[in-house]
Amino acid sequence: MKKAYSLLSWNVEHFGKSKGPATGQRRRRITQTIIETNPDVLALYEVEGSEVFKDFVRYLPGYTFHITEGPQTQEVLVGVKSGITAFFTQRVSFKSGLEYLRPGALLTLTIDGNYYPILFLHLKSSDDPRSFGLRDDMIRRAIKFSKVLSMDEIPANYLFIGDLNTMGMNYYYDRDISPKTELRRSDRYAGQWYGLKRLEKTYEKSWNNGSDSSYDPANLDHCYAAKHMQFKTYPNKDRDGQSPVDVRGWVDLSAGAQQDKWIEQYSDHAMLYLEVQQGTD
Repeated sequence: MKKAYSLLSWNVEHFGKSKGPATGQRRRRITQTIIETNPDVLALYEVEGSEVFKDFVRYLPGYTFHITEGPQTQEVLVGVKSGITAFFTQRVSFKSGLEYLRPGALLTLTIDGNYYPILFLHLKSSDDPRSFGLRDDMIRRAIKFSKVLSMDEIPANYLFIGDLNTMGMNYYYDRDISPKTELRRSDRYAGQWYGLKRLEKTYEKSWNNGSDSSYDPANLDHCYAAKHMQFKTYPNKDRDGQSPVDVRGWVDLSAGAQQDKWIEQYSDHAMLYLEVQQGTD
């Protein structure tokens, strides 16, 4: 089946916040990794410095770049390979009425006469009830957005992807919601009413704060897509079988010093990579 486009989604953890040689070297490592991965579309989250945008324009001249703007300190940077027709818009509705939350970044590709809308999200972190409620609202908005994009009952080639920060909820009165329960709630809502599915990843955990951290690796980065869409698959790293979202980065290294070094040099999040195929079931 012919590829429609490839996509790299990556939270790069306070990207560009600091200045100096070490920050410049980190930017260069990350741009080199993107060059080697060669995605048609890329999205980076937690971009915090103007130098990041300048470096990407310099080192990846074959891409057109867009970045979200507003009072928030962390932006979403989206790049599209030259030659692909794309329309970019900032979706403030995904800020859930709060000024300093990140907006959604909507990119619509036109490939061989077909439209492929992609929504990039970096949702509210923390497991306190307020953060959980905001995150739940934003995920539901992203799921329901599939109906807005569909025309004449024909489902759109829609997916949303990013750091969804699915941490669950630690409630004050012993009614906790686990991260897995939070995901199951979203999966059920997406599948029963809106024709979306959460895509399986080659490695469940995509976030790791290092071997000295008191926090275990966590399942925070996800992609939901219309059920009719087809994807290239990759060997699953957790079990036998194939999965459509390839997790790359610290997960490919031995636990301990090797993973710690990668996390220090790149990010506490691994990358998500996928290839959308033309055609349907």
